[in-house]
Amino acid sequence: MRKKTRLKIREETVLENFPLFCPMCRQETIVSIKQFHLSVIKETDAKTQSR
Repeated sequence: MRKKTRLKIREETVLENFPLFCPMCRQETIVSIKQFHLSVIKETDAKTQSR
């Protein structure tokens, strides 16, 4: 599934090893972004807290 996240980036944004979390599908992905080029480093399962 390719659902949207709430993250917005600009052209000059640089992210390295950023944990990107999608609240809809509850997936976490480690990404790097530089000049609108997205590189997926690792897709991981999100760990939820139980109360």
